[in-house]
Amino acid sequence: MPEITVAKLAGFCFGVSRAVETVESLIGSGAAVYTLGKLIHNPGFLASLEAKGVRVIDAGDLSRIFAETDEAHPTVICTRAHGITRDLTKRLEEYAAANPSFRVADCTCPYVKKIHNIATEHTSPDTVFCVLGDAAHPEVQGIVSYAAGDVYVSPTSEGLLEQIKTGNIANKQVILAAQTTQNQKEWEKTQEIFKKLYTNSKIYDTICSVTENRQNEVSKLSRKMDMMIIIGGKESSNTNKLYSVSKQNNELTFLIEDASSIPLKYVKPHMKVGIAAGASTPGEIIQEVQNIMSENTEKTFAEMVDESLRPINNGDRVAGTVTSVSDNEIHVDIGAKFTGIITYSELTDDPSLKLTDLYKPGDAIEAVVVKVNDAEGVATLSKKRVDVAKNWQVVVDAAASGEILDAKIIDAVKGGVIGLVGGVRVFIPASQSGLPKDADLSELKGQEKKVKIIDINEQRKRVVASIRVVEREANKARKEAFWAQVEEGQQYHGEVKSLLSYGAFVDLGGVDGMVHTSELSWKRIKHPSEVVSVGDMIDVTVKAVDKEAKRISLTYKAPDQDPWKIFTDTYAEGDVAHVKIVSLMDFGAFAEVVPGADGLIHVSQISREKIAKPADALKIGDEVDAKITKIDPETHKISLSIKAHLDDLDREADAE
Repeated sequence: MPEITVAKLAGFCFGVSRAVETVESLIGSGAAVYTLGKLIHNPGFLASLEAKGVRVIDAGDLSRIFAETDEAHPTVICTRAHGITRDLTKRLEEYAAANPSFRVADCTCPYVKKIHNIATEHTSPDTVFCVLGDAAHPEVQGIVSYAAGDVYVSPTSEGLLEQIKTGNIANKQVILAAQTTQNQKEWEKTQEIFKKLYTNSKIYDTICSVTENRQNEVSKLSRKMDMMIIIGGKESSNTNKLYSVSKQNNELTFLIEDASSIPLKYVKPHMKVGIAAGASTPGEIIQEVQNIMSENTEKTFAEMVDESLRPINNGDRVAGTVTSVSDNEIHVDIGAKFTGIITYSELTDDPSLKLTDLYKPGDAIEAVVVKVNDAEGVATLSKKRVDVAKNWQVVVDAAASGEILDAKIIDAVKGGVIGLVGGVRVFIPASQSGLPKDADLSELKGQEKKVKIIDINEQRKRVVASIRVVEREANKARKEAFWAQVEEGQQYHGEVKSLLSYGAFVDLGGVDGMVHTSELSWKRIKHPSEVVSVGDMIDVTVKAVDKEAKRISLTYKAPDQDPWKIFTDTYAEGDVAHVKIVSLMDFGAFAEVVPGADGLIHVSQISREKIAKPADALKIGDEVDAKITKIDPETHKISLSIKAHLDDLDREADAE
């Protein structure tokens, strides 16, 4: 039997316990209970909450939930232990103030709240706020949202210093804080560097004391044990920090999420095994791991002896545990006298993937034996063959049902591209790629595409798929949905696709509408290119719809820019306007009163002296003052008179 030691500080910390107790107390209260983001990073515990009716939502769900909340359907939104951003907090407060049935339970860890207060009270445009932590972590995202001025985030002191170099910190005070679960040694190192480089810096020790003590305990325990088990969610920051601390001292350290992945094959009789757990790990999971190791280890040892002696043959399917990972291959313990090796090419066909991102020591893996070398004690394995075997039936069923599948495009070859569907290679001909003829197919590499199987040869394991068919069906569905709801007066933001002499065609989302030249501008234009260009994104309004003929007439003219409205808002009959002569006719001159609105000065109203034609007194481009003598709102006609204006001036002079 192994000697098992469980760390004293394993499991829920104060902040997590507080959050969990708050949420559990709300279950059965009659209100719908939601957590804004994952309450803690523990998949098993989150699944148990979901089974009790607690749902995980994100910020995008809030407006819908708020709209659905009333006295008959109350709601409680629980914030996660990691905290949320300042803007999101304000939004929740506004919702709660507007609707008494919409409640908010703040489950933010007090240690995290403390950093929010530091950022609020001690940062300004004259400070540089440096946070030692993971910029992508929800806790850090919440912290920096409370800060003013420049903000820099990195999990290392080197990263912070590199960012500071690119900014301007002259005459600014440096404020330093840390994510609550940050590595203690890195924090101590960072403090020393900042004290030396920035003598006026303010340093706030914000690492949770429980986190610090937990890391110190694991550091000491891992030095004494033959093997370490770290229990916690793989997304959990503090769990990963514990794994890192232990791994530095003890190579035989494994990170597991629950009892189902205990690496029993590594346990030996009389071995000293240490168990530690992250702050998001429930006590019952820790106890379950301890019980299984205590109860099942003796049986496992007997099985391991049998397994170590059993032969393996080419084609055998084996299960193992990853022991090491490099850029080109991984090594696997398959429980026999052989070391399993899986090269990159037998792990995946996707050249964009990095093995160090996909696997880490302790991961469980299935593979097929490709070749056995008894002399060297090595078995060459293939995970790719397992993936293909698992997913081949999925592809076969999809070919029969017409189901749409997801494919990762990994290569461009002669005549088409290669996609991966769950490890199964599919060929997509150029004609089915969805790209124009003679387009560069390599632009699809690395993209995720929806595909439909159009041909399959089960005997030869060859599959042909189509992106074009999926896009065509999607476009058809999109057009049908569009025509079902489009109405006069609706507004769209669309792309100008083409220009003709009589108008512009605009893509409204798979359906084109036409803006006639007369609807492009309130001014007179000769060609659409005077207003828009191909590729422009413009806002248009539906003017008329013919659903049977599938025609849409659009307008680009904004109502608030209507020249007639601008004119009538500015002038009234009897006012004097400064106008510009734009054309001359035998019967009079047309003058621009405001851009797009012209008035007529009859030949008899141009001069107090009799003239034969307007050109005797005016020319195009002249600017003159004229009196507005009549406005016809129905015909939008304006009558002007220079003569009347001059007469008014004479009367005013005589009156003086």
